[in-house]
Amino acid sequence: MRIPCFSPAFAIRTVMAALLCAGTGARAELGGTMPIPTDSTGTAPQTLLNGALRLRTLTDAGNTTINEYATSTGQIIAYTWQGPTMPDLRALLGPYAGSYRTGAAGLAPDGNLHASRVVRPDVIVESGGPMRGYVGRAWLPAALPPGVAASDLR
Repeated sequence: MRIPCFSPAFAIRTVMAALLCAGTGARAELGGTMPIPTDSTGTAPQTLLNGALRLRTLTDAGNTTINEYATSTGQIIAYTWQGPTMPDLRALLGPYAGSYRTGAAGLAPDGNLHASRVVRPDVIVESGGPMRGYVGRAWLPAALPPGVAASDLR
């Protein structure tokens, strides 16, 4: 039985479009470089704290707002998030995901099912909230510019 509106060419075009759309922010990760918009439709990052930080706000597929913080040179040093779904931490943490997993596995159960704080020498991740109300942040403590504190990452 043939589906009237389906063709292999349509399927290939659809998959390619999805991959291109999904790949636009996929390279951004902790320690990476904040993408600079190259066309008139992109929004330039905001400058914060007298130029010490750049801020770019994104919305992921789960409708969660993600703030991406970078130094004045473009190095991504932190993410904060708030929304109905957890962001893809593995993608956001990039090369620091393994360190985070190791730290999370070593946490002693404290009975708090709604919040966690994983502190590693290279990365700190705080996450919590009830279902559909997730909040959190992840940052590289050694990469914070002078005059910038973790409390500035909101």
